[in-house]
Amino acid sequence: MSAGPNVGGEHTVSISELIELTNDLRTSAADKISGIQRVTGSLRMLALNAMIESARAGPHGRGFSVVAAEVREIAANVGLISEQLQKELTAQIDSLSAHTQSMANAAMGTRMVDLALNAIEIIDRNLYERTCDVRWWATDSAVVDCAANVTPQSSAYASKRLGVILNAYTVYLDLWLCDLHGKVLANGRPDRYSIAGLDVSQEPWFVQAVRLQSGDDYAVGDISVAPGLKGAQVATYAASVRAGGESHGAPLGVLAIHFDWAPQAETIVRGVRIEPEERDRTAVLLVDAHRRVIASSDGAETLDQRLQIETGNQSHGFYTRPDGTTVAFHATPGYETYRGLGWHGVIVRRPG
Repeated sequence: MSAGPNVGGEHTVSISELIELTNDLRTSAADKISGIQRVTGSLRMLALNAMIESARAGPHGRGFSVVAAEVREIAANVGLISEQLQKELTAQIDSLSAHTQSMANAAMGTRMVDLALNAIEIIDRNLYERTCDVRWWATDSAVVDCAANVTPQSSAYASKRLGVILNAYTVYLDLWLCDLHGKVLANGRPDRYSIAGLDVSQEPWFVQAVRLQSGDDYAVGDISVAPGLKGAQVATYAASVRAGGESHGAPLGVLAIHFDWAPQAETIVRGVRIEPEERDRTAVLLVDAHRRVIASSDGAETLDQRLQIETGNQSHGFYTRPDGTTVAFHATPGYETYRGLGWHGVIVRRPG
């Protein structure tokens, strides 16, 4: 058994060491009680043989008979004490084992909650940057000019400018400039996604974006499959394009940026530090406000499955299902001005 760390000259016993010590105690107690019972059995046999021999000796064996009876009584008393000791030690060791296991489960659950928080915090910080990007790029002069005066030339230049942005930000699939009716005017990768003129007026992110009060605000849709982007999974953020690029200028259009969700999310959930011996039975998940699985470290299909989390109206915690599976969760804490979307980081650990 390895020694625990020394802090201030004192030996700190870890939970795993407590479990090992408890198991050692159980084994040692069982061995010692078994030894007592063997000795007691031998005493009983000795007493029985003495009684038989005293009977054969007749009157000359009466004294020996008294000694044999005393030995038999002592053996009986020792046997009773060993039985009581066995019951008491078993109950106490079982209680110690249960408390130790409870401590181990609590420690594991707390660690899993921390991992769930780690996963959701990383995605919050990542998506906060997306909200900054879209509000900034919506003030680009080429974008504003195209939304204010749509011509083939202004659309082509806006597409060129959006393409330059995309070359520097590889986490995006495409950037779309739309008019206030939901018609796509320009996009950054027209050679890859021919979506000029596409009607996006019914998209949730667009419906939100045309209602924004200023250029300082943003809209976001749930993770979705974008037909215009060849069925890729995207996180779409949108901001209003306003006259003069001013926050409170008259609305001219909407800029939407499509974050390449699947590979970025997979990198995050697979990057959570799960111990090697636990990885085969542990999954790291991101779940949206509708309990859709939007990312999974075990390669399971996303968007088509839902995960019911028993949160008990708590922002974070863990619980164990009847089958022994432990589920830990943590709600999105948000990051700076990013309020989050009601998502959860979730760790699911199957019993070993």
